Amino acid sequence: MTSTSPRATLGVIGGSGLYDLADLQDVERVRLETPFGDPSDEYVVGRLGDTRIAFLPRHGRGHRLLPSELNFRANIHGMKQLGVSQLLAVGAVGSLREEIVPGHVVVPDQFIDRTFDRRATFFGDGVVAHVQFGDPVCKGLARAIAGAARGAGATVHEGGTYVCMEGPQFSTRAESHLYRSWNAAVIGMTNLQEAKLAREAELCFATLALSTDYDCWHESEAEVDVAAIVALLHANAALAARAVASLAGSLPQGDCACRHALAGAIITDRAAIPAATRERLRLIAGKYL
Repeated sequence: MTSTSPRATLGVIGGSGLYDLADLQDVERVRLETPFGDPSDEYVVGRLGDTRIAFLPRHGRGHRLLPSELNFRANIHGMKQLGVSQLLAVGAVGSLREEIVPGHVVVPDQFIDRTFDRRATFFGDGVVAHVQFGDPVCKGLARAIAGAARGAGATVHEGGTYVCMEGPQFSTRAESHLYRSWNAAVIGMTNLQEAKLAREAELCFATLALSTDYDCWHESEAEVDVAAIVALLHANAALAARAVASLAGSLPQGDCACRHALAGAIITDRAAIPAATRERLRLIAGKYL
């Protein structure tokens, strides 16, 4: 990152269907290097009203990267480099509840991890940290995006559990029924790692989950079909863009516990931390090291 990189307040990670924010003004494309490798793509930094926004297409332009191929650490570190303090993850999900109809929007407040091939911490290599994660979503930002989505015309379900699966295959029918027995609301493949890393980076985090299908549990509905999902995603992407524009004008103000998540979380004796690890963590945890 260079000293001339533009700064932003709100970060938006766009998932399937949301590959840009067309209404951004004064746009710059910024390619960043991070201590954790390359992000998915260039960051698109611009302005909506008085709010500076950094947008990143999660899977890269052209949707090139599988969920398991995403460099989550680089993506979140890049947001931190750009000065982001509040991060919104937008993505497609399958509905696990009858009342969450395809086309509806969910703002989850919990996650269940069903992944097995993901790097989801900035720590390790000589330093150990354990952040609190009982409430993985910033309540203030979640309320704000729910209100913004509702104002944009969406049917919004506030709260509920997001099951994060490895993919790229969709669920088996047995798995889908299992997740329903857990009272989960939606299923996706990406947002949990982003939530974990945002917490370690002391960013406020929320998810705007766009329901596209009923997974495969619903007996009277067709199984997940990519073509049908893509068609619905285009409509949902326009709605998500309107919601982001509204959110930009109504971001929560003031301090938040999310921004102090690492206080007391690092257990390692500071004298035992290797110099290279300390340097790699300078932006994330430098003030605690």
